[in-house]
Amino acid sequence: MPRAWTLAARPQGMPTPADFAIVDLPAAPLADGEVRVANRWLSVDPYMRGRMNDVKSYVPPFVLGEPMTGGAVGEVVESRDGALVVGDMVQHMLGWRDEATGPAAAFTKLPALDVPPQSFLGQLGMPGMTGYFGLLEVAQAKAGDTVFVSAAAGAVGSTVVQVAKAKGMTVIGSAGGAEKAAWVRSLGADAVIDYKAGPVVKALAAAAPKGIDVYFDNVGGDHLDAALASARPNARFAICGMIDVYNDAKPTELKYLARLIGNRVRMQGFIVSDYMDRAAEFYRDMGALLAAGKLRAEETIHDGLDATPDAFMGLFSGGNTGKMLVRL
Repeated sequence: MPRAWTLAARPQGMPTPADFAIVDLPAAPLADGEVRVANRWLSVDPYMRGRMNDVKSYVPPFVLGEPMTGGAVGEVVESRDGALVVGDMVQHMLGWRDEATGPAAAFTKLPALDVPPQSFLGQLGMPGMTGYFGLLEVAQAKAGDTVFVSAAAGAVGSTVVQVAKAKGMTVIGSAGGAEKAAWVRSLGADAVIDYKAGPVVKALAAAAPKGIDVYFDNVGGDHLDAALASARPNARFAICGMIDVYNDAKPTELKYLARLIGNRVRMQGFIVSDYMDRAAEFYRDMGALLAAGKLRAEETIHDGLDATPDAFMGLFSGGNTGKMLVRL
């Protein structure tokens, strides 16, 4: 019988195992136009934490007791629609479960790129698109810019580092711990800040004595403040996420916020869905970088549906290098 994870209670601060419950799903025959997919890979992502709160946001909150959703890649095992046949590998948003059933239109056949299927949940999926368009479109980064990237060892941040280097930029990454910092450096970053080793403001000032032109923000908090302190005139900030504050209701203190004014800093939040209509462009450019050997990916894998909450909670304790995935 298919199984799915549900939200049993809305987390207060950091989620705990008690906030999740696994349930059996009814097995039903397919209607015309529907397909059945055996999920092979599940994605867990920081944005999901916001969906666990009962507040208005750009994505509706999870409903208590109902199957949760998220990115997934699976194999079609039954089809009553000519658009997808048994054996097709597809991506979709019916994750947090081992089997997905629905209209064929809810499933997208994976592009014909020579990469493992789980890549479309990471560097060639939502995280990669977030990094790509956030850097090049939202921040309007260009060759010669100095770019600061927080959470540079994560799925989004590591993509930003590599795309920025491929496009002729100087890159400063931030990561937690010597091992992650070394990995970010191996991706081509010109300098790496270990935020666990001391204040980010001082470390960024030392790494970029002439300041930064672009900040790609995955973290918020002291990283955002450090970027404001080091911003050059007309710097551009792409605000992707603020994982520092997702589990903490305390307001963030930004000592250098007033530098927005004098340095004419442009700060823009964005959501990757704003750019989904440009997916073909993304695959074309990223495919070329991949073929040229300019992209590398790292994955942190948990095995089995039962491990999904642990994988998710690991996002908030530095438990991943690269993309956090669940393999079924």
